[in-house]
Amino acid sequence: MKVLIVGSGGREHAIATSVAKSSQVEKIYCAPGNAGIAGVAECVNIGAMEFDKLTDFAQEKGIDLTIIGMDDPLVGGVVDVFEERGLRVFGPRKNAAIIEGSKAFSKDLMKKYNIPTATYENFDTPEAALAYLETAKMPIVLKADGLALGKGVLICNTLEEAKEGVKTLMLDKQFGDAGNQIVIEEFMTGREVSVLCYCDGTHIKPMTSAQDHKRAKDNDEGLNTGGMGTFSPSPFYDSEVQKFCEEKVYQPTMDAMKAEGRDFVGILFVGLMLTPEGPKVLEYNARFGDPEAQVVLPRMKNDIVDVMNACIDGKLDEIDLQFEDNAAVCVVLASDGYPESYEKGKIITGFENFDNKDGYYVFHAGTKFEGDDIVTNGGRVLGVTAKGADLKEARKNAYAATEWISFENKYMRNDIGKAIDEA
Repeated sequence: MKVLIVGSGGREHAIATSVAKSSQVEKIYCAPGNAGIAGVAECVNIGAMEFDKLTDFAQEKGIDLTIIGMDDPLVGGVVDVFEERGLRVFGPRKNAAIIEGSKAFSKDLMKKYNIPTATYENFDTPEAALAYLETAKMPIVLKADGLALGKGVLICNTLEEAKEGVKTLMLDKQFGDAGNQIVIEEFMTGREVSVLCYCDGTHIKPMTSAQDHKRAKDNDEGLNTGGMGTFSPSPFYDSEVQKFCEEKVYQPTMDAMKAEGRDFVGILFVGLMLTPEGPKVLEYNARFGDPEAQVVLPRMKNDIVDVMNACIDGKLDEIDLQFEDNAAVCVVLASDGYPESYEKGKIITGFENFDNKDGYYVFHAGTKFEGDDIVTNGGRVLGVTAKGADLKEARKNAYAATEWISFENKYMRNDIGKAIDEA
């Protein structure tokens, strides 16, 4: 069969790597892809938001399955466009992808269906938001309602910071229209855990857990980013927590979306906070996390194509989802200066060090070809992932592997998975 993957980052490289393992797949295309994805797929110069061009290409090439990796096209309704053309596609329709596209929608859904989350209020004018802050307890969290590249969340420790945050989101429009409406919610404390789930509209199957590191610098300092590294599984997500989440979060979310006439088919990303009062939902996403996919997918035993087809066909309950009894750690190699200003076009060397090394991966996030060279083309450049018998071994292996890659202005956090030592 022929598969088309839509996207250009580390997540899509991880998906392509998993798809390439399937004995059913003879050809993989990726639109637009990157220099690393080109190693396992034929990259096509079509943007993720060019829906008509994507569907034309899928029909022309006889694509059997299209996998949408990115949030923007999902929220924009790409799945609906593919389905209208009679094409088989994996991902939620527009009316279900709103669970990521609107923070206000997802918070209201949780409140309506008693899914545990932080207390909150929605605001569509800066005046109302500022008035609310005058009586609110600090610290407090401000969230842009719409998509903001994983960065539209501000944690404010003082009233002054919170007021400035409202200005940043709603008046300065730092994240564009995403800040037209904002959510202000209580600040929760505890361990963060990410759980990706396969969904078929009725059934939901959680994958192994992961934990992301969002801040740019060590010790969770610096600005929020798209993610500087991750590890899987989380030692804090035990069987008791999993049972609670299956009963109070995962299935109730599926049932809630169905009750709203928004059957969710695809990947539901559930960001959790393990608070002293129990697990609560921080956020939902409508696709694989990035870089969570880079540690979860390499540990999955199943043929990813089988699982995705079962989701599309409403037969996920027939799949026995299995993961290896080991661990994985991903360290993101970024361009120094990310997430603010950084230089591109730096030559990257050392990829050959990963050849024929089982359990080691280098997933490309922001790369491109320049002649015969692979050069940096983004803030997050590569995700170096390694497996190990346990988290400590995986962490040691991943950091050793980061030394195999060189490029000017290479930057990384040195404490990815440090929480492992405290578990």
